[in-house]
Amino acid sequence: MKNTELLRRVQWKDLTTLSIKEMLIENNISIPWALSSWLLAYYGYYLLALPCSTMFFLAALRQTHNGFHNALGTTKFLTWFTLYSNSILMLTAMHAVRFTHLRHHKYCLGEFDCEGKSAFMTWWQAILYGPVHVFLVHKTALQQGNTKDRLNILFELASIVVFIGVIWYHQVYFLMYHLFIMAIGELLSAFFTVWTVHHDCGEDTIARTQRTSWKNILTYGMFYHLEHHLFPAVPTIKMPELSKRLDEVAPDLEKKMTF
Repeated sequence: MKNTELLRRVQWKDLTTLSIKEMLIENNISIPWALSSWLLAYYGYYLLALPCSTMFFLAALRQTHNGFHNALGTTKFLTWFTLYSNSILMLTAMHAVRFTHLRHHKYCLGEFDCEGKSAFMTWWQAILYGPVHVFLVHKTALQQGNTKDRLNILFELASIVVFIGVIWYHQVYFLMYHLFIMAIGELLSAFFTVWTVHHDCGEDTIARTQRTSWKNILTYGMFYHLEHHLFPAVPTIKMPELSKRLDEVAPDLEKKMTF
């Protein structure tokens, strides 16, 4: 079944509208995890802080991912601020990631898809490729983005440098811990955000998905990736409903699981 046929048959446009409750969830989902991890790290409970830091990274990734597609239900400025603030906290210029991610949707797993390169690697190659992935994302966005893109990216990178410098100068240990964990997360992004959802995929199945409820709860719904590629304007919080509608319309559609 062609993607265009799915777009016509699946009712999805109503899912792009968020209620106030849903909007508040999507825009604040990372805050409790950030505060928990920082508080635990402040008192030296680094092992207890680690799961909270991991969940913060995942939740912030969900926020920015929705922001890339203008699916946070907020104004343009607030969406920009979400990308900017998470750039500082996650140590990556999110407007650079936004640029390459939108190209990833346009040229999915094709020659011009900078983001999707690790999908064709083995799992261990994708892990080792992580630093190159982060570098190429920023390089590609700076070289091929427009003036507005470049200004946003440079502003975010400068802010990250200042953030790191202040923390290191004042020896704020719990935030130094945060920097270390976020750096690891970004270096593993080629594996977790690309390889896991696109490996062994092609024209017939461009992305993987997940249908196990507890796994989707644990991963904040970030592995409804086939659904996301078919309907990128739908916010993550609406993905469970979207997946039900997709299954009803196309029960025979090949669905490769992420894990």
